[in-house]
Amino acid sequence: MEHTLYWQGDPAMSPLRFPFVSGTSALRLSMSLIIFGLLSLSLLSMTACGGSPSSTSAGPGYTLTAAALNPASITAGATSSAAITITPATGYSGSVSLSCPNLASAMAITCAFSTNPVVLSGGTAGISTLTVTTTNNTPGGTQSISVTGSDVQSRAPSNGPQALSLITAAVFQHIVVIFQENRTPDNLFHDQTLINNGADISFTANSFGTTIPLSPIDLGTAGANPQNYDLSHAHSAFVSMYDAGKMDGASLIPCTPAANCPPNAHPNPQFMYVMPSDVQPYFALAEQYTFGDRMFQTNQGPSFPAHQFILSGTSAPTATSPLFAAENPVQTTAGCIAALTNTVAMIDATGSETNSPPEYPCFDHPTLTDLFDTAGITWRYYAPSAGSIWTAPDAIEHICQQQTINGTLTCTGPDWTNNVIIPEWMVLEDISNGNLPQVSWIIPDGAASDHAESNNGSGPSWVASIVNAIGNSQYWANTAIIITWDDWGGWYDHVAPKVVDDGVSWGSGYVYGFRVPLVVVSPYAKAATIDHTTHDFGSVLKFVETTFNLPSLNYADAPADDLSSCFTMTQTPIKFQTIPAALDAAHFINDKSPPTDPDDD
Repeated sequence: MEHTLYWQGDPAMSPLRFPFVSGTSALRLSMSLIIFGLLSLSLLSMTACGGSPSSTSAGPGYTLTAAALNPASITAGATSSAAITITPATGYSGSVSLSCPNLASAMAITCAFSTNPVVLSGGTAGISTLTVTTTNNTPGGTQSISVTGSDVQSRAPSNGPQALSLITAAVFQHIVVIFQENRTPDNLFHDQTLINNGADISFTANSFGTTIPLSPIDLGTAGANPQNYDLSHAHSAFVSMYDAGKMDGASLIPCTPAANCPPNAHPNPQFMYVMPSDVQPYFALAEQYTFGDRMFQTNQGPSFPAHQFILSGTSAPTATSPLFAAENPVQTTAGCIAALTNTVAMIDATGSETNSPPEYPCFDHPTLTDLFDTAGITWRYYAPSAGSIWTAPDAIEHICQQQTINGTLTCTGPDWTNNVIIPEWMVLEDISNGNLPQVSWIIPDGAASDHAESNNGSGPSWVASIVNAIGNSQYWANTAIIITWDDWGGWYDHVAPKVVDDGVSWGSGYVYGFRVPLVVVSPYAKAATIDHTTHDFGSVLKFVETTFNLPSLNYADAPADDLSSCFTMTQTPIKFQTIPAALDAAHFINDKSPPTDPDDD
């Protein structure tokens, strides 16, 4: 008997015939099928190689291995390194050039190799050290770096390119401090999203044991329920509201003018919250970035000393004085260009304003700007006018260097002339023109200040215009924006500060004051985060000192934290999204209305 098998898929191929002996057919058929299978594999191999028999073997080549980068995490501007090993295979010899392909320019990272190219011969592996160099512009996050090789015949490593990972912590090159006026978290941030996210905001107040619901009011002097009155925020008002820590005495804070205060209008004027519709830009910033609900003003009083604290960490008249300027000066023009009859009350370690006589509101002690000048850090203080209680540098004699010009005391010092920028909206032009200094203080005009009785409701748009200008510029990648308010403004807040009153510790008798809002905006701010860490104005100073490696002033900055709880410098940077606002930068640049004082009480 004969069995005939054909090659499947090629009917033109000759049949394969296998004779079988009767009686052993099954066994011989099985053997035939095995032989046929072997022939089929051989034919398949021939077909795959173009129809002719061939044998394949690995030719000469090489592999590339990379050790982990060390250190695995660095601060932008530093370097990391790794050993790269190139191993020849199958008798390979040649010259292998190493590279890090596809490094995006935005990473601001470069690769260099200690030996390049690497020559291989005699079967011996070659080693080169990779050095990864970052710059201050390298963003934070996890950076992916690929290492590969290529020889003169364009042969790549047989095991492919090697992937390395490096964690980088970004560094700030610009810090912007936006200093608004006279609000508490309970008053300004009745934002349900923040509250749902854990922000400590109260809807009710304690007034000597009676619960009073907070009532809505307009931010500015227009609207259905205009904010056409002001509350005292003198040190005595702090003492009344604090009430030895019970936080129940806000109803004792004086209200003016009488026509717009009880009993004529606005029952319970201290127990108000701003209508959310008036402050949506603030809500948008706080919801997207970091909102601090434990930020306290350092001092227990109004704007003049508060602005001294944000510039210097103190309102002391001299570097060694145990006293603090506690109030606003008794006359309108402040600082070293004030009338020589002007004075400001001094408070001592016991909290008394009567134990020491008032002094002329012109001081001299170190400020943060002195540290900048020594270190070559650029700075500007943007303000609407000179001689105002919120233009802090005019009260520092070595900055102002006042002289009488045409019968008027005028600041003439080089720091004043070069770094105090009037009017305040010029910051928007500086951002647009690429002239933003490394550190900026931005003080609003009264209309945009949020100050009760004198603002027109444009404060949220003013702040948004600055943030949007930075966010849509080259500065966004390496800037931290600190938004806070100079004092509590007389408004109710339910969180008691930690008062220092032991008579000997720094600040005794005058620190710390009530809560003020804090919003930290940056590509490295913790996204949608409520920060419960205790901060004060000294924290802002220490943040600046830490960022630029400056020594401490040893005032409010010394005991403060450095705001690090608000940032994750190794996170993938947050992409900026424009903050919607009713008014844009052009409005503030083109508004030539005379500047107004945001705080004249």
